[in-house]
Amino acid sequence: MKISRLAARLAVGAMATAVATAAVAVPAQASGTGTRSLAAVLTKDTGGFDRNSRDFDVLTAAVLAVLEAKPNSPVKVLTDGSVALTAFVPTDGAFRELVRDITHARTLPTEQAAFTAVAGLGIDTVENVLLYHVVPGATIDRKAALKADGADLTTALGATVEVDVKHCWYGRQVRLVDADTSDRNARVVVFDINKGNKQIAHAVDRVLRPIDLP
Repeated sequence: MKISRLAARLAVGAMATAVATAAVAVPAQASGTGTRSLAAVLTKDTGGFDRNSRDFDVLTAAVLAVLEAKPNSPVKVLTDGSVALTAFVPTDGAFRELVRDITHARTLPTEQAAFTAVAGLGIDTVENVLLYHVVPGATIDRKAALKADGADLTTALGATVEVDVKHCWYGRQVRLVDADTSDRNARVVVFDINKGNKQIAHAVDRVLRPIDLP
């Protein structure tokens, strides 16, 4: 699928789901009181694009690009540590998988190439995708997430993601069911980033998709 067509579908789909979605209850919240923001955590890594697929260089670049183009974007909430929220933050590997999927490439792109492709979707689309990863008003830590099987979380975009807790041989695994029925659901691979603060994050191995892509 061409990037331009994908961007158009994401924009229309995000608007439709935001209008159609009603607010739902969130799981029990953690008692984080610190005010360190997630933006502060993300930007602490100044190494830039590298070969570490488990960090957040592409995500950080995407957040900064949105805030540079749209200083008053709702994404700005990530810079205000006094506002409680939970973010599901895709790793660099997750973004590389996304770009390979939407471009039908045989190999994974570099982090720089992945960011370039994501940015090519347009700032509004990048903004919508980022907002789909943020659950405002709730500090949901690992303990709360594991008790939230079946819960629908209303994101900052307005659409929801469903928490799916699976029992595996090594314990329980948290997955997130997004709007794309043809892609593997994202799995939480690292819990409780920035724990103890009002803003908490969990790393996921796939980028959440607010619409069903072909």
